[in-house]
Amino acid sequence: MKLTGIIAYPITPFSACGERIDFAVLASCLEQLIDAGSDAIAPLGSTGESAYLNQEEWEKVAAFTVDAVSKRVPVIVGISEITTSQAVKKAKYAESIGADAVMVIPVSYWKLTDQEIFDYYQEISNNISIPIMVYNNPATGGVDISPELLVKMFNEIDNVTMVKESTGDIQRMHKLFELSNGELPFFNGSNPLALEALCAGASGWCTAAPNLLDRQPKNLYENVAKGNLAAAQTIFYQQLPMLRFIVSGNIPRAIKAGLKLRGIDAGVPRKPLRGSQPEEIALLQSLMTKVS
Repeated sequence: MKLTGIIAYPITPFSACGERIDFAVLASCLEQLIDAGSDAIAPLGSTGESAYLNQEEWEKVAAFTVDAVSKRVPVIVGISEITTSQAVKKAKYAESIGADAVMVIPVSYWKLTDQEIFDYYQEISNNISIPIMVYNNPATGGVDISPELLVKMFNEIDNVTMVKESTGDIQRMHKLFELSNGELPFFNGSNPLALEALCAGASGWCTAAPNLLDRQPKNLYENVAKGNLAAAQTIFYQQLPMLRFIVSGNIPRAIKAGLKLRGIDAGVPRKPLRGSQPEEIALLQSLMTKVS
């Protein structure tokens, strides 16, 4: 898979009580992300509240997304598991329903050694034949994967073909490029770093922003790709306050509140997460008005 551009994250919409998934709303949200020019769809990440779904719900969302997208763009199913066996189970399921790739972040209570991280991905790779995007986000998963280890896995594990780097450290992206001689495709996962990361050679941008900003993230990517850096800078700084807001506290909370302001009721995040408070909604409304 040679993937570039915007990888968009859908939310998992719930009913008002949070007890069931609203698949009709999910279908609408997926269509909106495709219309926004997304180059791939990545369900079941942190935006999709994967950690708050049981196995049956997770499987239903994955299968529904693959069916709804219907090969118009690649679907990259998110996997975040403490145990290797559960990560393998989900990866095998994702492949069985026709997912194009999996995006895998190890989650750990105990600090993992480099060998344990390597073995985690090696075992997943041994059980599937679709590409694996290694997702490095120590703030979420509690596991920090060094650029050296990321490149080692890219070179030595067959299905590891790309990386999402979300530490917000541009120097790590420079190092990924240098250590792999530019051969390892890496994607930016830090919204406020989007312009700098794309200019540093990122293959694209993994983001929930198209849920609220429509084609603006894609416009940023396209202008950087064409070398229109002055235009890209203008587009980026117009988006930046919203990008900061989205990641400032809780991404699914921000996205669901923004969708409701746009007339799409996707519920609120599952407890113990809370919905947006009035002052947050007022600020979000102001930001959305400025970028509309």
